[in-house]
Amino acid sequence: MNTRTTTSPPPPWTLPDTTRLASLSAGTGPELEVTCPFDGRLVGVVRQAADGDVEAAVERARAAQKRWAALPPKDRAAVGRRFAKSVLDRRDEILDVIQAETGKSRLAALEEVIDASMTASHYAHTAPGLLKPRRHVGAFPLLTQTTELRQPKGVVGVITPWNYPFTLVASDSVPALLAGNAVVAKPDHQTPFTALLVLELLLAAGLPDGLMQVVVGPGPVLGPKLVRSVDFLMFTGSTQTGRLLAQQCAARLIGFSAELGGKNPLIVAADADLPAAAAGAARACFANAGQLCVGPERIYVDEAVRERFTEAFLDAVRRLEVSAGTSWEADMGSLVSPAQLAKVQAHVDDAVERGARVLAGGTARPDVGPSFFAPTVLTDVPEDAKLVREETFGPVVAIYPVASEEEAITRANDSEFGLNASVWTTPSRGVALGARIEAGTVNINEGYAAAWASHGSPMGGWKESGVGRRHGSEGLLKYTEAQTISVQRGVPVAPFGGMSNETFANLFTRATRILNHFR
Repeated sequence: MNTRTTTSPPPPWTLPDTTRLASLSAGTGPELEVTCPFDGRLVGVVRQAADGDVEAAVERARAAQKRWAALPPKDRAAVGRRFAKSVLDRRDEILDVIQAETGKSRLAALEEVIDASMTASHYAHTAPGLLKPRRHVGAFPLLTQTTELRQPKGVVGVITPWNYPFTLVASDSVPALLAGNAVVAKPDHQTPFTALLVLELLLAAGLPDGLMQVVVGPGPVLGPKLVRSVDFLMFTGSTQTGRLLAQQCAARLIGFSAELGGKNPLIVAADADLPAAAAGAARACFANAGQLCVGPERIYVDEAVRERFTEAFLDAVRRLEVSAGTSWEADMGSLVSPAQLAKVQAHVDDAVERGARVLAGGTARPDVGPSFFAPTVLTDVPEDAKLVREETFGPVVAIYPVASEEEAITRANDSEFGLNASVWTTPSRGVALGARIEAGTVNINEGYAAAWASHGSPMGGWKESGVGRRHGSEGLLKYTEAQTISVQRGVPVAPFGGMSNETFANLFTRATRILNHFR
């Protein structure tokens, strides 16, 4: 069964000019050539960080941070509002750069634009309230005035992957900046220009020069240097790398937050709207060619509706258009690189060798482009296959029949990961089932977008899928230090007026009994 494809003619689109963006890199080292996954054309050349460049970038950011932190939160928030607007105003330019570096479809790139704008707008509106001083009940009412302040961490390091290079840089940097910090971002070496475009947009929105720096280069080289220099680290990427960075941060006793890998389940209950579930599963499983941490890779479908769902799902997969270029008609684009394609192919081959059946796809599509892979659906996948438990991170999903909702929940939770889940059933039943799934976000009758785009609510992983949260109040407050300031009036919290220690102890005990009734 073939998906709809458009065989690549001579490229009808013009790659964006990245010369302007390259000048924003904080690197002075060797040049890095960035190529387009669609066809291998050169996107641009940018300087990588040389010895000392990361440390110098952090120092420049730190020097600018003091003045920035002294501004009222509402003034900092104004930069976020202008950035949110400019992202929408320059939508097509941003889409061109994202697609040139990642090879994703234009619709998948649009997710990044919308998400970055919505996130920036959300924090521009909420940051002043989250950061305002808060009064708390003091040790002794009337005599003790206690205030909680939120102070910025200082310089925040942001390490981002190649799969969502615009929104992850923006969505992690903006709340850190609005909280009063400076940011040094290290994007994946395959997608530096998208990160540099975020910096350009923020500067145009009024961000002070020097406050945000972008360093380019290999993660194993720059990551440890960043950890040694910053005051907090935000990381998005693999669990393996996240664990190493967490250890390095722990050695310095600095804060660490991370969104890591996932092996996300999608459950189709017997009472699901099957046409909607099939269409939604196809969108979610093959969004960004399956290269998204929150995308489903395991489908558990009730045995009573397995045949009907599978038929409808395969029909939806068959209608997906896989093509290169900037047309809005493409449903799925390229994988990011030949290396990623090789990993996906290896997972599929391993499963087939162990007895899995291919219901759709299963092969690369060199007729479309060098890193394209067909949307792939497997069944009868044995437990010892790699893709049962390892994250594939490509356009591959396996269907597993289940006899009951209990089995579906048990198998959904049988994973070292716990990032996202999707449940297709009636809303009330879906909420009850979702609460039993061990995942940071659960979408009812949606694959991932409903929870991801709910920026007022926290998003992040359980188990080996991460620590900390982005979005919600925690998505900004994690970039701050809580500080308590208490002013004592009248009498000290100690014997006073010549009273004995015993008299004070008895008085203090009686006062505490009374106060405990009102706390």
